Amino acid sequence: MDISTDLHAYKTRREDALKIFSVLDKQFVRYILLTACVVALAVVFVVVLPQPVSAGNLPPVPANIQVPAGSKLFFDGHAIGTQDYICLPSATGFTWTFLRPQATLFDDKNEQITTHFLSPNPSENGIGRATWQHSRDSSIVWAIAIESSSDPDFVEPGAIPWLKLQMVNTQVGPKGGDKLTATTYIQRLNTSGGVAPTTGCAQSSDVGKRVFVPYTADYFFYKTVGN
Repeated sequence: MDISTDLHAYKTRREDALKIFSVLDKQFVRYILLTACVVALAVVFVVVLPQPVSAGNLPPVPANIQVPAGSKLFFDGHAIGTQDYICLPSATGFTWTFLRPQATLFDDKNEQITTHFLSPNPSENGIGRATWQHSRDSSIVWAIAIESSSDPDFVEPGAIPWLKLQMVNTQVGPKGGDKLTATTYIQRLNTSGGVAPTTGCAQSSDVGKRVFVPYTADYFFYKTVGN
């Protein structure tokens, strides 16, 4: 037996095995890293996406913001927009006065579902009321705030109040759409931003100035159980 030949063959096989192991090891490491990245992205994706809202996971609300018994949540959306103010004279000088909301509501898939604004209510001789119009069937609901809360146990600092609003009128869309016409109450919750400025409205030359303050909120629409 030629020992030198066998030794050479052994070394060759060993080097080949090490090369194969090295390649497999690198592939395994890449696989582990890729898997970890996919898992991390999946976790971030789940956390960032807005979650569907149901009666079972509504946020706690102050007592005065709760809707009456017999009310059923049927529609909700996350609003992104502005609270608009105008500088006007007041009894004490000048003040930023609320003008109107301008916002778009999105569902849990980030698709537009409703627009929110101020418009004349035809059943009240054109008085301006908070308005929501469905983006698909054009049905409309007008509502008036009947309760408000800035309770720090619920509302974050520097945010506009949470509201309970009561429907004052509805209207079907031009093709008979009626998604929002069953509305009886609306809650504005989880607010952020939207508060009037504390400066910029202090003298007569400021009168008429307007500011558009960014805000977000969640709106929850209720109807009477059975409707």
